[in-house]
This record gives sequence, C-alpha cells and structure tokens, in this order.
Amino acid sequence: MNQPHKTIGIDLGTTNSVLAVTQQGIPTILPVQGSPLFPSVVGRSPEGTLLVGTPAWNQWVVAPERTVRSIKRRMGDPTPIMMAGQAYSPQEISALILKEIKQAAETALGHPVERAVITVPAYFNETQRQATLEAGEIAGLVVERIINEPTAAALAHGYGLSDEEHLRILVYDLGGGTFDVSVIELNLGVIDVLATAGDNQLGGDDFDERLATMLAETFLKKHKIDLREHHQSWARLLRVAEEAKIELSSRPFASIRLEYIAEDRKGKALHLSEELARTTFEEQIEDLLERTATCIDQVLRDASLEASDIDRVLLVGGSTRIPAVWDLVTLHLGQEPHTEIDPDAAVAYGAAVQAGIIAGEEVDAVLVDVTPLSLGIETARVGFTGRLTPDHFAPLIHRNTTIPVQKSKVFYTVHPDQKTIEVKVYQGEHPVASANTLLGSFEIERLKPKRKGDLAEVTINFEIDINGILNVTATDRNTGKQVREQLKASRQRLSPEQIAESQQKLAATHAQPEPRLDPGVTALLERASEVLQSTDLDPELAQEIRDSVDHIRQALTQNDEERAEEYCDDLIDLLMEVEA
Repeated sequence: MNQPHKTIGIDLGTTNSVLAVTQQGIPTILPVQGSPLFPSVVGRSPEGTLLVGTPAWNQWVVAPERTVRSIKRRMGDPTPIMMAGQAYSPQEISALILKEIKQAAETALGHPVERAVITVPAYFNETQRQATLEAGEIAGLVVERIINEPTAAALAHGYGLSDEEHLRILVYDLGGGTFDVSVIELNLGVIDVLATAGDNQLGGDDFDERLATMLAETFLKKHKIDLREHHQSWARLLRVAEEAKIELSSRPFASIRLEYIAEDRKGKALHLSEELARTTFEEQIEDLLERTATCIDQVLRDASLEASDIDRVLLVGGSTRIPAVWDLVTLHLGQEPHTEIDPDAAVAYGAAVQAGIIAGEEVDAVLVDVTPLSLGIETARVGFTGRLTPDHFAPLIHRNTTIPVQKSKVFYTVHPDQKTIEVKVYQGEHPVASANTLLGSFEIERLKPKRKGDLAEVTINFEIDINGILNVTATDRNTGKQVREQLKASRQRLSPEQIAESQQKLAATHAQPEPRLDPGVTALLERASEVLQSTDLDPELAQEIRDSVDHIRQALTQNDEERAEEYCDDLIDLLMEVEA
C-alpha cells in the first residue's frame, strides 16, 4: 500500500524561510539549497536568469535594482514590485520563494509535494493572509491552513507536554521584518490565543538600517560623501550592518571593513573601517526595543493578565538572539525566557506539527541537549553604598540554552595598576558566585590598559560544543594576549518523560546541520565572496563567479565531490583572472 504524501510546514519569513516536515512522529527541518535557513530573496541576473535564495541574496549587494528582498512586508499591498524592469505582485515574488521550497521538499522526500501549512505573523490582517494563500496557490501548493507564527511556536514547544497541564505562555516573536507578541493558553491539549499585539514594520531589518545609517553618517562627516545616495554602496552597507548585528549577538565588539566603498573627487578609492561596540548598537535600537515592550503591556491588558500570571515566556525569531532583547523581556516579565528550540526554527517546527496533525500522523516528543544551568564568572561590582563588593555571579550563557553556543562579554580590572586577574568559572543560578559550582579557574597576567590611568579590558569568551565541553578564553583587548582553558560543563539529555514533567525543558528537535565543507573549499568560497564585494568588478565576470559558487554548493549538497572539484578549479581560474 502506498504511503500518503507528506504535508510540509513552511515558515515564510521576511529575511529567511524555513522548511519542516514531520517524519516518524518527529518534526524535522529540511535544508533548502543546502542550508536550514533559506534567504527570502528573488532576483534576475543580467542575462535574465531567475535567481532565488542564496544566489539572489549574493546579487543584492551588487545589483539591488534587479533583486527583491523583505517581500513579506509588502504582502497585501496592491502596488506592483519592479524587478529588472518587470512588474510583479507581492504574491508572485513570494510564490517564487515557495516554489523553490516545494522543490527542495520533493528532492528530500522523494515524492511530489502538493500540500502545505504556512505561517504568518499574528498581526497579519485578512488581506495579507489571503495574499499568502494566493502565493501558495501560484507555487502549486494546496495551502491546508494558515496559522499564526506564535501559535506555531507554542505548538512546537507544547508538544510532548501532558494534556493535563494548564499553562499561559507569552510568545515574543521578533523576526527580520515583523514583530508580534501573543498570550496563548495551553489547556487539556488545546491551544487558545487569548490576545495578540504587534508591529508589521518592526524587525531585524530596521536594526540593520539603524546601524548602516550610523556608519553612513560617520563616513559623510569624514569624506563629505553620502553612501545612502548610491544604491550599491547602500546595499553593501546594509549587508555589513547585518553581519555586525549577528556578530554582536555573541561578541562585545565587531570589526567592520568595506574596501572601495566610494571614490573621492580625485578618483582615489575610499574604504570604511570601524570597530563597533555592542553598547553602541544597543543605543541605536533602544527606542525600537521599547516599542516591543509597549506591545507586551498591550497584550497583557487585552488578555486581562498581569506579568505574574504568565507561566512561560518563549523567544521566537532570529532577532531575539540580541542580548538586549533577552534583558528587556526578562526585566519586563520578571522571568527568564525559554530558548530550548532554535528561535529560527521554532515556527517551522510548529507548522510541521500542525501539518502532521492534519494528515493524521502521530507526533511524538523528542530529545534536546541544553545547558541545564547558567555558566558565568565571578566579578566585583559597586554596591548601593559605593563600596566594591566581590563574589558577584555574572552569567554569560543562561540555563536552558541549546548547545552548541558561544557568548562573549568585556570585563574591566578593578584599578588601573592591576596587572593580573583570576577568572573563576561557575555553574549555577545563585547571584552569589561562590554559592554556585566552581568548574575551574585560571589567571591572565601582564595586562596593559590602552592608556595610562585607564582600566585594562579583558574579553571573556564562553564556547560550549555539542558534547558539552566548555572552552573559556580570556583576551587582553589591548595586547591581544590570550589564555584558553577547557572545562567540562554539566549537560543533560532529556527523555520525553522528563520533557513532559519539566516546565523549563520543552520538546524540541535539532535543526538539520549544514554540510561540513573542506577547509580549502571554505577558504575558496570566502575569497570569492570578498572579490564579489568589489565595486569595479566586470558584471559578466562577477556573474560567472556567482554561478561557479552556486555550482560548487549544489555539487556538495548532492555529495558529488568529483564535480565539486571541477567547479572549484573553474572558480580558481576566474579569481586568478580578477587578480590579474
């Protein structure tokens, strides 16, 4: 007897989309173009070739006029979108993205895919929802259901919990282009949305623009040239701002460098080089984050609840990785959020669970590896009396964080003449460091401040691998001197029974890992990426390089090493032509 064809779940995102399907009772991420995150970007090459996903994302930097991104913000808008001189509706652009996802699902599953569950922001109106349905139909999909993203996230987190559990969950969903917050009640296995609020024009794209604007204004003051007036320069600036934002989510500083970003009046090439601090980034987006706090207050009022009535807070969307978001939500609601499921994948998991339910499949609880306790170091801080008090616990990685993970933070010496610090690493939840479990300690010596009389700055980096091994690195910011220690952090593999019993550890599944690339291939692709950022690169040669990169990735995805090696040779020849 033939097995029924799968119904897939799709998180159709502003920045990235994610494909998932329930297999043998477990929601699983399926890669599209070899990656679990598929860029929601569409473009046309100079030759008229359709580009979807990563190739379009790469082209956007050099040819924004032939590329469309963030189409989700235009859903429901009757105004046509111009791409390479041709008009498209938002539904058509979205359909191109959905069609690529559909094809990836068919390749992975080995049979035709005709049905899907697609998620939308809770704050989408009926016009926007209808446009999403139409996009699915254009792509050749029967859209079984449109479900709200927070509901999908709650469904992903709630699956495997006992049907007798009664929980009120607040879902804070901050993606690339939209934000919404919902209060959801799980009772007797039923999910009920009590209230929702949000902003369809607020997300990570706005954070990127704030950073890019700040960099453009700095460049304008130095060189009297406004990069915002040049499409290609502005596109490159937005790209590097996005990369810096991502880096600042795990590190206290990010280095930004764009070569040949402009020319002065004499034709001399100008470069942009800045070091950006996380604190500066947080200042730039502070008012935007406050808008999300206003929405939290609104949704609680609408649900007739207090913050103390919320049993669990879930973070969804890639932008929730920003530490300031964690701090805001924790402070505003009086409890730490749950992040057991990858924020980028939670919505797609929920869509796959819903698709499985519609298809009559049994969906089971699954396992997840997390850090069961927070990890941090002992610090000293100034108390209310103005006196310095030691033995304060400063967590870098919070409990219930999915591994692998990496986080960094800058600390300072107590006084300017201090040359040595002892790094004591603890695991636990107590604000007093010594009340937690000491995992180990080490010293970093001969510290030097940048200027005489200043405090020395030390970056502490925590990195936990998939096996629960904690690597701690202390770096003198001035001299670059490093001390690295490897420690064994306690980890816990949760069974389905434990997940059902614990409110802090929820059902989840691991995202499909990206294929491991040979270091030589990785270096070659990075070299190609750097070359493509050049503004004076011949367009035809640039397109040949992009095509070669796409061919390499496609061959590697299909495990065709021989063909990948041939394409690598072609790419080397093209790069040598550029350098010549």
